[in-house]
Amino acid sequence: MIELHGHGLTIEQMRSICYDLEPVQLSESSLIHVRASRETVEEIVRKNHTVYGINTGFGKLSDVRIDIQDVDALQQHLIRSHACGVGKPFPEIVSRAMMVLRLNALLKGLSGVREGVVKRLQLLINKKIHPVIPSQGSLGASGDLAPLAHLALVLMGEGEVVYEGKHQSTSEVYKQLLIEPLVLKAKEGLALINGTQAMTAVGVINYIEAERLAVQCDWTASMTLQALEGIRDAFHPSIHKARGYPEQMAVAERIRHLIHGSQLMTFQGEKRVQDAYSLRCIPQVHGATWQTLAYVREKLTIEMNAATDNPLILDDGKVVVSGGNFHGQPIALAMDFLKIAVSELASISERRVERLVNPQLNDFPPFLSADPGLQSGAMILQYVAASLVSENKTLAHPASVDSIPSSANQEDHVSMGTIGARHAAEVIENAGNVLAIELICSLQALELRGVERASPLIAGLWKEARKVVPSIGEDRVFAKDIERMAHWLTSGSYDWNKWRSIHEGGGSYVDFA
Repeated sequence: MIELHGHGLTIEQMRSICYDLEPVQLSESSLIHVRASRETVEEIVRKNHTVYGINTGFGKLSDVRIDIQDVDALQQHLIRSHACGVGKPFPEIVSRAMMVLRLNALLKGLSGVREGVVKRLQLLINKKIHPVIPSQGSLGASGDLAPLAHLALVLMGEGEVVYEGKHQSTSEVYKQLLIEPLVLKAKEGLALINGTQAMTAVGVINYIEAERLAVQCDWTASMTLQALEGIRDAFHPSIHKARGYPEQMAVAERIRHLIHGSQLMTFQGEKRVQDAYSLRCIPQVHGATWQTLAYVREKLTIEMNAATDNPLILDDGKVVVSGGNFHGQPIALAMDFLKIAVSELASISERRVERLVNPQLNDFPPFLSADPGLQSGAMILQYVAASLVSENKTLAHPASVDSIPSSANQEDHVSMGTIGARHAAEVIENAGNVLAIELICSLQALELRGVERASPLIAGLWKEARKVVPSIGEDRVFAKDIERMAHWLTSGSYDWNKWRSIHEGGGSYVDFA
């Protein structure tokens, strides 16, 4: 059980809630703030003070005054009219993350919702009732309005959900579980949709997947290095200390641990003086991606714990202020940065695939084929990797540099952060398939070179991965191999942090001439 406070929510806790379906509870201190902010809203309604979103229209219609008897109906109209998302639904894990993040934001006690609203979100999370939320339609400013409106519909007993693995109408699930629909009151509809929780939810899942991928890239590159009898000198700690980037030094250290004990690595001048960049510059390229991951993690952690709706109830209810915390620019830039960084992991991986299969660049049979000519071997695996890398180049075009005015030009600059986050998810999936292809080719190459001469850690990886994709004795439908390997990489069934046990032991793991 993870307790939510409106602050202090971490990526690791989100991993537990979203991947392991850990339930959540609400801290009593946060509920005190929720109740206090709600009292402020109810006082505004009683005194009929003019406050945006409570007794006014929205966006360009903010100058339209709403009669006091209609302030609740205003919220129902808001949610229904804004629930116009299109496209395939977000994955269920993203929908769950959206609810958690929206709940955490409301628990800050700056939004003016009733305690029943936050408890309904808690109930949906703990019952694993996940809204069906179309993935397209957000501009990433004024909040993720369309996606969050589909989430809010579910609180009202409308829309659709995924429950027990099935798409069902919310009303049917509510009847089954004896849950009463909520009737939203003043300010509550706006508080539910005026935020960045769609792009941030996608961003959190993106980060978790990208971090896993980055670790696996170091492992797979270490196997490829040994299969190609790479030069160990390029990973000498003094080289990386001389440049000074901590992430570059960390990758080089990780590579040294992963190749420790290998009889396949060579010294400069032993077989060649220098390796190609895709081998020699692994710490520099992978390390730069780790730098980006650190930046993205920082921005996501702030946004996960931010009040992003409008207006906000501040200073213990003394002040209600309209602002622009719903603008998604910080996450938009972070997601654009992330997709560029992950694209580079795929790009350098594909170049290593080329070095594994191209007979002009190695001493293996052409395309690692068991019978070159009659059988094509891994020839088209490299084609697929190249295709995915090129597709990533188009997806990596920054969404955040675009903007288009909306709401009759009242909302005249938007972030497009949700588009950036969605594209980043596609880049990560493509990169995962490229890495699966590298691992398949590297397994075969290491087998030809002699697994018994590989480092213990990489020999262990080879043994486990061979249970997923068998040796290439003759041509077969390699699409199935790629699919199985990509699924294995994302399943979490292998302990990719085994290298830490060596690291924690201390000492020097690779001798240099």
